[in-house]
Amino acid sequence: MEESVIEVVVGRIGKPHGIKGEVTIDVRTDEPELRFAVGQVLRAESPRGATHSLTSVTVASRRWHQGRLLLGLEEIADRNAAEAARGLVLHAELPADASPEDPDEYYDHQLIGLAAYDVDGRELGTVRRVVHGGAQDLLEIRTPDGHDGLVPFVKALVPEVDLAAARVVVADRPGLVTPLDD
Repeated sequence: MEESVIEVVVGRIGKPHGIKGEVTIDVRTDEPELRFAVGQVLRAESPRGATHSLTSVTVASRRWHQGRLLLGLEEIADRNAAEAARGLVLHAELPADASPEDPDEYYDHQLIGLAAYDVDGRELGTVRRVVHGGAQDLLEIRTPDGHDGLVPFVKALVPEVDLAAARVVVADRPGLVTPLDD
């Protein structure tokens, strides 16, 4: 029987480093040594509104430099190719039952579909997807009337995630999930 897998975002390609095609990585995983191991193949996704010919990359080298992760990728041979790859989001496959080691970290598939409630217990809607932004991740919450709100996934605005109860609590503000009054 085949083991089912999920895909998780593990990083985003940043600026080129040097002239030999190394790239900086905006790390989105607590396990960079495992996710970016030499030989690891990662799916590459172009940012919204862009297209790139790379659909996967293979880690050829990995090193830390001044607190930044630098990768050499088999498919990127020089600085021009590294610059062209800037912004690509990198995904790794994991077993479907995997969970992050940190209890305050979650994989996208664990959050999608959770019911969202405000701090007073009123239902706001459902988590539709996780948007991986530059500064922080955002939860897209669809309200019962079809409105989509984006909530920064930070403790101040999402104080509670209860996977067992299939719910998140959002400290809603006017215009965040619930629309502003006219």
